[in-house]
Amino acid sequence: MGNKQGKRSEKYFSLFRLEEQVEIDRLFAAITRSLENISSKKRKSIPISVSLEMLQAYLGDALPERMTVRLYEGMRHIELKETKCLVPSEYVTKNQFVIFMSKLLKGNAEERSDVIKKMLGESTEYTKTSPIQVFIEDLITSVVHVLNYRNELKGWNMKTSGDFTSAIKALATQLLSALKQSSTPVEETDNWCCDSNMIKEWLPKVPLISTFLNVIIRQGFLVLLSYSELACYIPQCKDTKEFISLLNIPAIMYINSYLPTKLQKTWRLVFSSQIHGYNFAKLCGTIIGRGPCLLVVKDRDGYIFGGFSSLSWAVKGQFQGDSKCFLFTVFPNIAVYTQSGYNNHYMYLNYGQQTIPNGLGMGGQFDYFGLWIDYNFGKGHSKAKPRCSTYNSPQLSAKENFELDKLEVWVVGDFISERRSIDKKTILENPETKTFLEMIGKLPFSDGFRETDGKE
Repeated sequence: MGNKQGKRSEKYFSLFRLEEQVEIDRLFAAITRSLENISSKKRKSIPISVSLEMLQAYLGDALPERMTVRLYEGMRHIELKETKCLVPSEYVTKNQFVIFMSKLLKGNAEERSDVIKKMLGESTEYTKTSPIQVFIEDLITSVVHVLNYRNELKGWNMKTSGDFTSAIKALATQLLSALKQSSTPVEETDNWCCDSNMIKEWLPKVPLISTFLNVIIRQGFLVLLSYSELACYIPQCKDTKEFISLLNIPAIMYINSYLPTKLQKTWRLVFSSQIHGYNFAKLCGTIIGRGPCLLVVKDRDGYIFGGFSSLSWAVKGQFQGDSKCFLFTVFPNIAVYTQSGYNNHYMYLNYGQQTIPNGLGMGGQFDYFGLWIDYNFGKGHSKAKPRCSTYNSPQLSAKENFELDKLEVWVVGDFISERRSIDKKTILENPETKTFLEMIGKLPFSDGFRETDGKE
């Protein structure tokens, strides 16, 4: 980078791999439209800077205008020790550009919080939370925008997923709530002050903020895509065609971030009441032995909620699953509720018995589930007074006893076909599962599987 870059920016530049350094150099030169005009030798000594107009021209429609301005403000407010000017220049130097990129893409929580404050336009120690809320909303909007612009929504699109406009505010509120929980303001208001240390402590609690910033930089500038270490922030959508999901894109990204990493890559639709009808037996037939699933429910009052089952569903007269299971809400609020450690009542599925409940449940206990879908399929309940014992979740539905409007199920991770997922010996030894499959027409059970082994 040359001696005139300064030791401080050299330190940040060195955090990038050699291949990444080349990309950063080329990006800055491309923004200033000088890549073809400056030789590699002369480039090191000629001072070049970026204006807002240059940044806008380079990014074009890839990012919303508000986010482009935020990036510019963040860059030009980077303080350089070798510069004694108290008022930030209208131009961004190469040093500032490198430090900004390094802090966002490679930095720790303190460095990222420093950049976020600059993007907020805050120069004092204390920051109101309302500008942070707006910043998060801009961040989420920009992520959805740039992924759509770059055709990186992986099968999800604006037409085949739920409306995300109101979800942006809901998700921003949820992410900001972790900042509120980490502090103890004197008065509980919607616009209280927090200091830099609070923001620094908040960022590790909400890794999606760092992920979203990474997406905006990498996809917005089309830089460092080959070396991206990002998680699967949005899964590949399978088998939906023109299906309109109950989920919106912000909710999909949020829920996906709670799944085990190996399950974040692909979601496959296996059941929808809009397609397959209101049939509990058919629902069970599509989820038994299929691997981890997401169940999404909409009640007649418009509330959207559901649960993640970390293991394959099986018809049993007892609870199943493990601590990776969770419940969630999508509307009117977005939230995920993980296991409390109080009990292991994660999953329950039963059908065709008179002495114990027949239906699908998650959390709580018999007749008092955190989420329950009755075998009649038109009814369910979400009981929590004040919280579900298994997931520490509140009442998910609008009413404690709700009427079902729509329901959909997504298999997450590698898809497991029904034929391979069910162990024959286990089934023949499991009277509950055998009885259920007999009821939905899979008789003779063992013969039916022998007929299809190795064939389609």
